[in-house]
Amino acid sequence: MYPQLLAHIKRLVQLTPQEEQMLCDAVELKKFKKKEIILEPGQHCKGEYFVLSGLLRQYYVNAKLNEQIVQFALENWWIADHDSIVNQVPAGTYIQTIEASEVLLLHNRDKGPLLEQIPKLDTYFRLTMQRAFIASQRRIGFLFNQTDEERYRYFTSQFPGFVQRVPQYMLASYLGFTPQFLSRIRGKKS
Repeated sequence: MYPQLLAHIKRLVQLTPQEEQMLCDAVELKKFKKKEIILEPGQHCKGEYFVLSGLLRQYYVNAKLNEQIVQFALENWWIADHDSIVNQVPAGTYIQTIEASEVLLLHNRDKGPLLEQIPKLDTYFRLTMQRAFIASQRRIGFLFNQTDEERYRYFTSQFPGFVQRVPQYMLASYLGFTPQFLSRIRGKKS
């Protein structure tokens, strides 16, 4: 059994002990070293990853060969290239560990049958995706409506522990500015 995953699910839906066991039997425990690439463009995303421990990032490499981080995933977060999964196309993003990580992989081939057998899981994943979509919309709003410094101050106030775990250049990429600009902001008094 995976108590972390089950506790996360219980925040949104209640599963029976049998349903919990079915889910735990369907996921695969994967262990990755620090800086290990889990997915790269051109590959098909195998499924969705639930982070038990560690930290991952999802990113593009743009035409100027700069990395543009679109998502981080730390403990109790899901990460996947959903375009690859939903549209059954090769991934357009990388997923890489930042720290040594343990994740649970719910394979694409197993998710559909599992959701048919456990309809409450369908509700869980729908609610999880809705929350992720809202977070994505908010992030886009912050990129358009806040200055770089406002974005940094807000993010660090909301996620102070997380900011300490992420290299500065990755945080800058996620927030949409250069590492040099981030150094200047951090050098200012709050």
